Amino acid sequence: MHSHLTINIRGRLMDFRQPKVMGILNATPDSFYSGSRTPGDSEILGRVLQFKEEKADIIDIGGYSTRPGADDVSAEEEYSRLARALEIVKREWEEVPVSVDTFRASVARRCVEEWGVDIINDIGGGTLDPDMWETVAELRVVYVLMHTRGTPADMQNFTDYADVTAEVIEDLSKKVYELRGLGVNDIIIDPGFGFAKTAAQNFRLLNELGEFCKMGLPVLAGLSRKSMIWRSLDLTPEESYEGTIALDAIAIDRGADIVRVHDVKAARQTVELLSRLG
Repeated sequence: MHSHLTINIRGRLMDFRQPKVMGILNATPDSFYSGSRTPGDSEILGRVLQFKEEKADIIDIGGYSTRPGADDVSAEEEYSRLARALEIVKREWEEVPVSVDTFRASVARRCVEEWGVDIINDIGGGTLDPDMWETVAELRVVYVLMHTRGTPADMQNFTDYADVTAEVIEDLSKKVYELRGLGVNDIIIDPGFGFAKTAAQNFRLLNELGEFCKMGLPVLAGLSRKSMIWRSLDLTPEESYEGTIALDAIAIDRGADIVRVHDVKAARQTVELLSRLG
């Protein structure tokens, strides 16, 4: 059903014949979804052990909330939040591939050099820190290239597309070409649901996700509890559990190789059931 693409995670190959589940660990006090906030060590530990039991394939740790209106956080504060979570993850589940969700090259470098982080998940796609791409190339880690425009604070002013799918693919393709030129070999692409996109554009991208698969790189879909779900259904992020499962199932069916989720168990079951379709 799925691609035979692989990425090299520090000498170990991860293949995508079955889609992978990336569990979100928010080491932030202000993530948009309150159920995912793990500001203290005990909450982080609980989430890590839960993800381990539920068989997450990757843990994605964030220390900077990118929701509209979130507080700006210094690089030092972001790193200290990440380091606290990384210390717990490395102690409790050393073998799990770890991704860090940051758009700052300096933070990415410290996480890789000091904690052995495997993947840098950059919501800026290189646009928010001019040093990010060269840093990732030098560190030789997997890079998640996400599409966005503007900054998290103003991105919803940049939703003007003639053909959203074609333009997002064109933008990502150009960046992949540049990254390859710098020597970044392991790239995952992310259409950036909710980032500089209207709800209608998000649904169009989801419906046409198969077009992204033609780029020949693993595709990550981050739909979990996003506003395209809860605004469409007149709910809150807290009430978006079932809607997330529905859209993740569609994303997987359309070819997503990784689903980035708050609720690992549900996503794991979704992947398992869809794999029975052959």
